[in-house]
Amino acid sequence: MSIFLNTIRDVIRTKRYSRRTEKSYLYWIKAFIIFNNKQHPNDMGALEIDRFLTHLAVNRGVSAATQNQALCSIVFMYKHVIKREITGLAFSYAKKPKNIPCVLSPLEVIAIISKLKNPYKLIVSILYGAGLRLNEALRLRIKDIDFHNHTIFVFQGKGNKDRVTLLPQEVESDLKQQISKAKALHDIDLSHGYGLASVPPSLVRKYKNAMKDFSWQFIFPSTTTCRHPIDNYVCRHHVHDSTFSKNLRFALLKTNIAKKVSAHTFRHSFATALLQNGTDIRTVQTLLGHVDLRTTEIYTHVIGSQFAGTLSPFDRISDKV
Repeated sequence: MSIFLNTIRDVIRTKRYSRRTEKSYLYWIKAFIIFNNKQHPNDMGALEIDRFLTHLAVNRGVSAATQNQALCSIVFMYKHVIKREITGLAFSYAKKPKNIPCVLSPLEVIAIISKLKNPYKLIVSILYGAGLRLNEALRLRIKDIDFHNHTIFVFQGKGNKDRVTLLPQEVESDLKQQISKAKALHDIDLSHGYGLASVPPSLVRKYKNAMKDFSWQFIFPSTTTCRHPIDNYVCRHHVHDSTFSKNLRFALLKTNIAKKVSAHTFRHSFATALLQNGTDIRTVQTLLGHVDLRTTEIYTHVIGSQFAGTLSPFDRISDKV
């Protein structure tokens, strides 16, 4: 990595951005520099940024969200590293289409789960049963589960906000078995002189051997150990999201479900099922961790509550046809 990109990385880490954001910002900044024949960003400005964003939209056909992500990365670089405000951009942040989310019926959820094996079967059960995002489920640690109160503690979800959500009682038996498997792997790591948890930077230096406590370990550990990307100690990270997505895709192919299903579809289905069963929208908002109620209200459109009491004209005449 170049000295300049290392500088950007250091600024990102100083501001405590997530590892995922760091990787994304560095990717787009590097792509921006390469697209402009490796000119230094200090010698470029609005014209070069506009050309790059045009290339993304026209030649690469990226989504509005991806285009915005690229622009955010470049603006961050100029504002916080080069210390220069960019003015005169022809591009503004692209407006994202407001799509009604795809949801699954309970029978469709069961059909997909039946085609999966653990730990992926359990992960999907938690996504649907607790309304978690995929990265929230994969990052669950032993200490986050409260079997007594049937709750899951979500540490620093989207927006670095903590919350508590439901632990489905139906998954508790499988979850305890998964925790036993994680314990066996942790014992092996300890016997090899490892066992430190994969945690945010500096926590290991602060708490030292306390990070070997089993309560800090991931519930869904990776099958292999690795070196911490920042602190360089040997640890065991969690199952990679791409591995989960591949297993979900294979399971979906074995069903007759003709919908575009991703990990997030189960979160949408969780919210929709709660509203259909009479749960008030404020409770759903809290369980999902939405800051703005308007984000939660999109699920009322999914279940058609905005059309409550409205009968299609064809339904009034169908018995006469």
